[in-house]
Amino acid sequence: PVLRLLEAQLQDQRREHEEEMEALRNQVDLMQEELEKQQQAFLQTLQLSPEVQVEFGLQQEITRLTNENLDLKELLEKSEKNERKLIKQLKIYMKKVQDFEASQTVVPVERRPRERNMQVAVQRKEKDFQGMLEYYKEDEPLLIRNLIT
Repeated sequence: PVLRLLEAQLQDQRREHEEEMEALRNQVDLMQEELEKQQQAFLQTLQLSPEVQVEFGLQQEITRLTNENLDLKELLEKSEKNERKLIKQLKIYMKKVQDFEASQTVVPVERRPRERNMQVAVQRKEKDFQGMLEYYKEDEPLLIRNLIT
């Protein structure tokens, strides 16, 4: 039974590896096609007069920058939408905390003396907080990449 299990796992891994390889081959093929298109465009550009080459280069750069701006606008809109959602959640949680604190201040008189006897000292370790997340310095690039995506 163990040998069959290991064989099954090996076959699964082999299948996953083959699927990954096929996806990578497809990606390489697409990149080669794109490279060929760019080379053709470059060769065509070289055949143009210098003034037309400059104009063509400027048009390509404008197109690239326009696409980049659209991507950044989309990212900004997503970030703003996420910010609004988080602000709404924060308001809801703040309301819940206020309600909870209000319910805690209205404690029946007969419970108050027992609560005084049950006080527990909680020690807090002093830390230098710079934000809401605690992370290791070496994880910072990964954290930033995940926040952006």
